[in-house]
Amino acid sequence: MLHALRTQWLRVVVHIGAWIPFAVIVWDALTNQLGAEPIRETILRTGKTALILLVLSLACTPANTLFGFKSALKVRRALGLYAFFYALAHATMFIGVDYGFDLALLQGALLERPYALVGAAAFLILLPLALTSTKGWMKRLGRRWTMLHRGVYLAALLVIAHFVWLVKLDVREPLTYGAIVLLLLALRIRLIREGVVRLRAL
Repeated sequence: MLHALRTQWLRVVVHIGAWIPFAVIVWDALTNQLGAEPIRETILRTGKTALILLVLSLACTPANTLFGFKSALKVRRALGLYAFFYALAHATMFIGVDYGFDLALLQGALLERPYALVGAAAFLILLPLALTSTKGWMKRLGRRWTMLHRGVYLAALLVIAHFVWLVKLDVREPLTYGAIVLLLLALRIRLIREGVVRLRAL
């Protein structure tokens, strides 16, 4: 048991940590602590949690490449799936609870509100990534799997745009996440990655 905890501690932390925001939302809902607009608050919380987990999943490969933190690769898939879980909860709350699955109202929201359209686009990109996240799909798709899953960066940038349009005034928080995503994207460029590795070696 102790040996398993020593080798799998990061997985334990990820699984527990990923469920904490959900547990807090449920607790706050049961104790009437979601404020005057509980639906909006739940939508905001699930969306922000999805973004944080998505950024953490994108950080796994650079963490291994630049710092030799191989354990990060073992939790990358879990972080991505948890991010999709919260994105699905976010979308379900918006479509089902806020708009009551009314297609006419939803169409109007997508056409009139840029943040809704961009958010929908991000979700539609994440959907096939979640569905093809298994080793079986990786084998079936071969090289196409890698190309498909590179779309996660586009989804992340769309989520940032969604966040910026949603908050409107104080955009410091979404722009901070955006800067992190751009940095992680830059680290995928070979020259930059090799330069950082050389600096680390020095």
